[in-house]
Amino acid sequence: MSRSRPLALATLLGLTLGGCADADLGALESHLDALRHAPQGQIAELPEMPSFEAVDYRQRERRSPFVADVAASRESATEAAPLPDAARASQPLEAFDLESLELVGTLSVGGRDSGLIRSPEGRVHRLFVGDYLGRDDGQVVAVGERKLSLVETVRDAQGHWMERPRQLLMTPRDTDGDAGGGRERSSR
Repeated sequence: MSRSRPLALATLLGLTLGGCADADLGALESHLDALRHAPQGQIAELPEMPSFEAVDYRQRERRSPFVADVAASRESATEAAPLPDAARASQPLEAFDLESLELVGTLSVGGRDSGLIRSPEGRVHRLFVGDYLGRDDGQVVAVGERKLSLVETVRDAQGHWMERPRQLLMTPRDTDGDAGGGRERSSR
């Protein structure tokens, strides 16, 4: 068995190399040269160049739509909201985002309306008109039967101060007594 293995390998190698020795490469080369020198088929003519008419662009003197209108930003600066009072003492609910606060009720005691706000910590705070809440200097301007209206002082795109009206709406209660829907409903 050990002698037949080298003999089989030698026979296989001989047959493999023998098949390559008798190739008629000269005839193949001459056929390829004939094909290279006499190409067949036709190449299409190039299409005619289209004519075009140049248009003169005369919009240089107009305002670019990608740059802020300077006149409009000057008008908004003259009508800008007053700056937030930096000397005013911060109130407890100003530490939270408005979206994390929940209006859980309103009261009217002696003709003075107030809103009951639940903080993310679970504490309920009583707010009156003039009190502040939220991180954007939101000041309570009105207390309704099921809503609390406030005005936030924020910067616009040009960096000017502006007033933004917002509302906290009371969330409806489920039959189980849990508040339905999210924690806070605000409208802009």
